[in-house]
Amino acid sequence: MSFNHSQEEAIHHFKGPALVLAGPGSGKTTVITHRTKHLIESYNVEPEHILVITFTRAAALEMKERFMNLTDGKKTAVTFGTFHSVFFRILKYAYHYRAENIAREEERQTFMREIIQNLHLEIEDENEFVNDILSEISVIKNDRIALEHYYPKNCSEQIFKAIYEQYEWKMQKENRIDFDDMLLLTYELLAARSDILKLWREKYQFILIDEFQDINKVQYDIIRMLAEPRNNLFIVGDDDQSIYRFRGARPEIMLGFEKDYPDARRILLDVNYRSSKSIVLAAGQLIVHNKTRFQKQIRASHPAGASIYIRQCQSVQEETTAILEQIHDYQEHGIAYSDMAVLVRTNIGARAIVEKMIEANLPFQMRDQIPNLFEHWITRDLLTYMEIAAGDDSRAAFLKIINRPKRYIHREALSEQRVTMNLLRGYYREKDWMLDRIDRMEYELKMLRMMAPYAAINFIRKGIDYESFVREYAQYRRMKPDELMEVLDALQESANNYKTLAEWKQHIYDYTQELKEKTSYQQLQKDGVQISTMHSAKGLEYQAVFLPDVNESIVPHTKAVLDADLEEERRLFYVAMTRAKNYLHIYSLKERYNKPLLPSRYLEELLGQSKKK
Repeated sequence: MSFNHSQEEAIHHFKGPALVLAGPGSGKTTVITHRTKHLIESYNVEPEHILVITFTRAAALEMKERFMNLTDGKKTAVTFGTFHSVFFRILKYAYHYRAENIAREEERQTFMREIIQNLHLEIEDENEFVNDILSEISVIKNDRIALEHYYPKNCSEQIFKAIYEQYEWKMQKENRIDFDDMLLLTYELLAARSDILKLWREKYQFILIDEFQDINKVQYDIIRMLAEPRNNLFIVGDDDQSIYRFRGARPEIMLGFEKDYPDARRILLDVNYRSSKSIVLAAGQLIVHNKTRFQKQIRASHPAGASIYIRQCQSVQEETTAILEQIHDYQEHGIAYSDMAVLVRTNIGARAIVEKMIEANLPFQMRDQIPNLFEHWITRDLLTYMEIAAGDDSRAAFLKIINRPKRYIHREALSEQRVTMNLLRGYYREKDWMLDRIDRMEYELKMLRMMAPYAAINFIRKGIDYESFVREYAQYRRMKPDELMEVLDALQESANNYKTLAEWKQHIYDYTQELKEKTSYQQLQKDGVQISTMHSAKGLEYQAVFLPDVNESIVPHTKAVLDADLEEERRLFYVAMTRAKNYLHIYSLKERYNKPLLPSRYLEELLGQSKKK
């Protein structure tokens, strides 16, 4: 096998620290496996003294398999593993932990739901809240932040502190540790016990780390301890592909590596063997606008290839139709469906393309669990309003929306299983201001009864002022109201094609069933267009990639406010672009939800029209 000059340099590196900057498609796995082989065969390093770490179990298994293929399939004593598997091994020896001590994800979720119940929290989006709080707990542990110095993103300090303390108490009571505890406990063990640290330093004399840009603080602190005093630390990664800050990844660790190790050798793997020259050039013109990065020039080994296709569409309908037509065209020219991908910025952004593919009976697979918009709590609220207007007088239905927005109607006023306006008036007969509110609600429901779904949603939002409730809830949850307004906009867009509530509800039912079937059978389906978020597509490659909705407030996302956020968004778009081997299609919208949209600033940058010094 032949290597370029930079790959040779990396493979033949022996002792001391090395920083290997590996651009997209530059053969980093090849470099790591061949260097491991070279250490054993050329430098006589004992295989049991080599530790190769990557971030996922699948990547570790693939690395091990590729290494064994290089060494004729012989069993190896080299350790290939994830941070968690390696650190849990250390804990097993010290504390005799067993696999059953590791809290499964569903266990952690159950603990969290019990805590929410115990604290009597009113949370509408419980699944999302649970995941967000567990992510915040991870950040605290991975960054080793004191609880009293942490400002929570999803609820008040008081509520977060109560949740955190109850979660930790529950974990200890059940004798469980989570993946973050594995890191924290390993750090504390090695920092306190020099004898144990010495033993593992002797064991792992050469450490190689893949995807180093995704490392967090506690992982790095442990690795630094293990590597001393030899410092045979060979790190491989790409700061331009660091996109997991929200999970605790700290790209600044990689950027500061040479300060921590002034004698580190820097090697740049600068040839992209994946993408065509036009894609590599455009991606390079984009990412150079980031200031916090290693300056580097990546070149393509392939010829120019097809130009990047950039198209502005009038509407979502036009965009999804254009994508499906192009997919059909590529498939007719011999590109498998599975070698094409539609990459969206957020899960909710996948709805329009998923709906279109279901409608066209086009095979697709979803890398992420695409949330069903029609199962969102806001959808349930809007449908409840429309169903009450259409004649549903059940207590359960009224309880759901009676104070959304606030009407200050007490649960006790709904004393019967069937609710009438006269029942409410009877309860508040001596309070004129409450009678006015009940009259107003009766008028609103009569108005709703005569409306098609699109107009009904608009009336609930503006006329009934449901939006004020949404804004209050967003404040309580420390969310941006825009995120929930987007759900309202998407629902209104979906309802636009239906004349009656019955028709729209039928569509909701059909879509939900199709989505369930797709989720159930997608393991069996071998060929299908891949639908994924940009985050989940990292590390993958396709002949053709489609990037829809490349507009301001989507790419970059509306959440991105600070320069560091905007740079991470640019890196995410860079990752999405460089998944494509030969064909890259980028779409933006002129308007959505009857509001004008601007093309993303990143489009100008990748075309080289905006030069920043």
